[in-house]
Amino acid sequence: MAASTLSEVARLAGVSLATASRVLNGSSRKPAEDIAERVREAADKLGYVPNAQAQALAKSSSGLIGLVVHDIADPYFSAIARGVQEAARQQNRMVLLASTTGTPADEKEAVAAFAARRADSIVIAGSRSVREEDKQGNAELAAELDRYCRNGGHVGVVGHPVVGATAAEGYHVVEVPNEELAAGLAEQLAASHNGAFLIIAGPEGLYTSDDRVRGFQRGLADAGRPAAEVIRTGFNRAGGFEAGKALAERIKGSSDRLCIFAVNDVMAIGVTAALRPEGVWIPRDATVAGFDDIETLRDFRPALSTVHLPLEDIGRLAAGDPDTAPISGTVKLRRSTETPVESQL
Repeated sequence: MAASTLSEVARLAGVSLATASRVLNGSSRKPAEDIAERVREAADKLGYVPNAQAQALAKSSSGLIGLVVHDIADPYFSAIARGVQEAARQQNRMVLLASTTGTPADEKEAVAAFAARRADSIVIAGSRSVREEDKQGNAELAAELDRYCRNGGHVGVVGHPVVGATAAEGYHVVEVPNEELAAGLAEQLAASHNGAFLIIAGPEGLYTSDDRVRGFQRGLADAGRPAAEVIRTGFNRAGGFEAGKALAERIKGSSDRLCIFAVNDVMAIGVTAALRPEGVWIPRDATVAGFDDIETLRDFRPALSTVHLPLEDIGRLAAGDPDTAPISGTVKLRRSTETPVESQL
């Protein structure tokens, strides 16, 4: 069955097309209530469904929030997305989702698509990058965001500003104290671990990873310990798994228990998964800590030491929720970094 049109509603109600549009598309200019009621009754009779784009034009608001994440399957991003969704619900808005590969070029395409659909605001979650291969993508993303903000859009970015963005209005950054929290984790681990430390990090130039590496090294220095060795790999579970495979023989051949800090939880999970088939058990043969405290850790064994971040609150703040407090975090030491006693070996 063909959908009824606004023209048919106007004809049945005995009004002009413009009048019917003002009533049904939410314009601030509305006719008398008896005329408006006649239009609504005609729309109900015909089963008319208002056009969302026409409503956006009439209201100067689409009721949409665009959300850009690197990988929605990653529990870190799905928790932030849940926070954005909750904030959107409170604002009577809907969320459009774009899951990218994490490159600025892909993020730019997502932002352009949201802008074309007149999204009221856009949230970008995912580490910023100053790697050489991202230089052009950063410039294009910054230009797209600046254009969107100049046209009245609002942008919320998690962690760090978009590289090169210059918008003075309609743009805010949700700051996450990654460096300070990583320093706190290092200090607490150094208090109970006497051996060497090793950091499994993402590619150099990835802001979130670099902040956490820098903080952890500072925490070790403050505790009077030497700097940790740093291994660079993918900023995901697969990267952690590859690093774990490379470390297995080294751990088995050493009597010194290594303390491994993976700069996010999914990398720590990957490390542990790679070590287990090689006969390396955590925390018997080495200790492992992560960062983020993702929901998946509830079912992970041994319980993973990490830094808890209120990920849903990050999403709420990025979506413009004025009632959410600034972001802080808490070090959580669990079984994965305990010193085993003889009875547990």
